[in-house]
Amino acid sequence: MSGSTFGNYFRVTTWGESHGPALGAVVDGCPAGLCLSEADIQPCLDRRKPGSTQFATQRKEGDCVQILSGVFEGKTTGTPISLLIPNTSQRSADYSDIAQNYRPGHADYTFDEKYGFRDYRGGGRSSGRETAGRVAAGAIALRVLSQLGIQVCAYTKSIGPVSIDPAAFDAAAILETPTCMPDREASARAEQYLSRCMQEQDSAGGVIECRITGMPAGIGEPVFDKLDARLSAAVMSIGAVKAVEIGDGTAVSLAKGSQNNDAFCIKDGSVSKKTNHAGGILGGISDGSPILLRAHIKPTPSIFQPQQTVGRDHQERTLQIRGRHDPVIVPRAVVVVESMAALTVLDLLLANLGARMENLEKLYKADR
Repeated sequence: MSGSTFGNYFRVTTWGESHGPALGAVVDGCPAGLCLSEADIQPCLDRRKPGSTQFATQRKEGDCVQILSGVFEGKTTGTPISLLIPNTSQRSADYSDIAQNYRPGHADYTFDEKYGFRDYRGGGRSSGRETAGRVAAGAIALRVLSQLGIQVCAYTKSIGPVSIDPAAFDAAAILETPTCMPDREASARAEQYLSRCMQEQDSAGGVIECRITGMPAGIGEPVFDKLDARLSAAVMSIGAVKAVEIGDGTAVSLAKGSQNNDAFCIKDGSVSKKTNHAGGILGGISDGSPILLRAHIKPTPSIFQPQQTVGRDHQERTLQIRGRHDPVIVPRAVVVVESMAALTVLDLLLANLGARMENLEKLYKADR
C-alpha cells in the first residue's frame, strides 16, 4: 500500500490497523532541540481516544503513546521520531458477520476490488482508528508551531441541524463539552439530538471548523502546492470528511466581486484587511489574516438498523452490524482536523525557508 506518508520536509508515515497489535507513526524532519516527551503528545491522543463520552464508541483504549526513538534527554535529536500506540481492547469476533459481506458506507467493497483481500476486523487500515498516528504526529507539529507563535484551534461548528452561535463562543467549552462545541447551549441541544439518533439506531454528521492564527504572510506555493490546496488535501484525507471549505467557501459562488473582495488597509503600521472572506489565503499564499477552514463530516456508516447489501458471493442480503461504534464521528475528529492542519502548515513553513536569498543568508552566511 502506497500513500501512507504525508509531507515533504516534515514527513509523517503512519502504520497499523484497528485490530492489530499496535498503531503508530514515524516523524522525519523534526528540528533538533525541541523539548518533547510522551506527556506533550498524550493530551491530543486523549481528545481522540474512544470511550471518552456517551457519544463515542465504548471501545476502551488508553491510547498511551510511547516514543521509541528520536528523543534524548528530553529533546529531539533531528533523527526520525518513532511513536507506538498499543491496541488493548480488540473484539474481532464482533466483525465475523462482515467477513464475507460489505457494509454500506464503508470501504469493504472497494478494498476487496483494489487488493482482492482485506482485513475485515474493524475495517483494518481504513478504520478511523488509523487517525491515532496522525494525532500523535500532529501533537509534535503543534508544539513546534506554538514555539513560533502560531496557534491551531479546531472545534465542532455543527452536529446535524444544531449549529453554534458565534456570539456565544467559549474556547474553554471545546474541551469541556462532549460535542467539542464552543457553545454550551448549542452543545446541550446537540446532545439531545444525538440521543434521539441513538434511540433510532441511527447516526449523525456535522461540521468542524479550524482557525489558524499567528501565521505570517507569504507561506504556500503558488501553483500545485497552494496553501489552501494542501490544507484541503490533508483534511480530505481523513476518512469521514466529504467536503472542505476555505474562508467563505461555497458562499462565494453567490457573492458579487464587490462583496467577496477583502479591502486592504494599514493597521498598526502593517498591511491588513478589513474583512476576511478569503479565509487568510490569497493566490495559494497566506496573507497574514487568520486562516479559516471547515470540514464536513459524514454520519457514521456503522448503524444498528438492518441494511441492504451484497456479499463477496454477489448475493443480495440484509446485514445488521454488531459491535461498538460512534453515533457521531465529529467530536473525536476535531483533534484529527487540528493535527492535519498543523502538519500542513509546518511543512510549508519549512519549505518557505529557501524562498528568498536573504533567508539563506541569515541562516548560513558567515560574518566577515
